[in-house]
Amino acid sequence: MEEEDSDFEAVVLPHLDEAYNLARWLMRSPSDAEDVVQEAILRALTYFASFRGGSARAWLLQIVRNTAYSMLRQRVAPETVPLDGDEAIHADEMAAMLSEAGLSPEALLARVQTRRQLDSLLAELPIELRECVVLFELNQATYREIATITGVPIGTVMSRLWRGRRMLFRLAARLKP
Repeated sequence: MEEEDSDFEAVVLPHLDEAYNLARWLMRSPSDAEDVVQEAILRALTYFASFRGGSARAWLLQIVRNTAYSMLRQRVAPETVPLDGDEAIHADEMAAMLSEAGLSPEALLARVQTRRQLDSLLAELPIELRECVVLFELNQATYREIATITGVPIGTVMSRLWRGRRMLFRLAARLKP
């Protein structure tokens, strides 16, 4: 049992950040994303014996995607906004960002504003386009991995990426004065 646990950790742990990133973009809420990742990890642990090798990253992200879609289908109540706000940057996160590469407060503010603008633009994309853009552009997944994760042909992945990027450019152009 210990060996299986260490194998699971070796397969899954390197991809937790990507799992959270995908869940966050699909769910549009950090707290919901945490719930999705927790449930996905439990599912991955439960079905780890059926993992037959291949891309552990694609396997885990597919579980995260399926879990997110399940939770979205079950969602009956309207979305809630946490009191601390999803947009808030906590003091420890800000301090870490400031110390990273010696960012000045002005550079940090510019980075935060750019991140919020990207968040806003991506949130406007339909979910099937958003997941492809996030997986490819932010998680650096290959077309083949995205096809495996989403369960669609590679041509569909390429088409969704093209449409998603085109829509992002149109949305961004709308923001320019």
